[in-house]
Amino acid sequence: MTRILFVCTGNVHRSVFAERLLAARLPPGSSLRPESAGTEAWHRSPMEDATSAVLKELGGDGSGFVSRPLTDQLVASATLVLGLAREHREAAVRLAPWAMRRCFTLREFMRLADESGGGVGGFQALVAAAAARRGTAAPVPPDEDDVPDPWGRPRHELYECAREIDGTVSRLARLWVMSDGGASSVGDKTV
Repeated sequence: MTRILFVCTGNVHRSVFAERLLAARLPPGSSLRPESAGTEAWHRSPMEDATSAVLKELGGDGSGFVSRPLTDQLVASATLVLGLAREHREAAVRLAPWAMRRCFTLREFMRLADESGGGVGGFQALVAAAAARRGTAAPVPPDEDDVPDPWGRPRHELYECAREIDGTVSRLARLWVMSDGGASSVGDKTV
């Protein structure tokens, strides 16, 4: 089983959307397991109603979700750690410096994975290729790697955040299928 860990601040919006929408976009029986955690999360808090409603609108399943704080064990056990902002990637690296080559922001990883040409050689090879490209790719403005936090913002901003994450994790699901050699199609609900 391959684990992807999504990290945000409270583990109540961005990382939840990434975890649950990626799960919804993967083919049945996929060996990819999306998970999430937060750098300031409260242990075992339920999903917020607004997050649950938006998730459901986009085809995700919020059942059984509880938040959890980011730990070095979570970082160490993940094949790929994807922060929703640079601060989250940095927090993961501080907890587990040896995992640095597996820690990216979601946007950064997708940019580097797209540039590396897809999933030839399996998913771990894709992660390694993205890490190798990190030092050679043209720099981007810092805010291009961050998904803005919708905390305390109007519902339409929460929804737009979820839509953006959905589009990105749908691409990630396609990369997984290409690199995994598994299913021939991925449910891609682009809204």
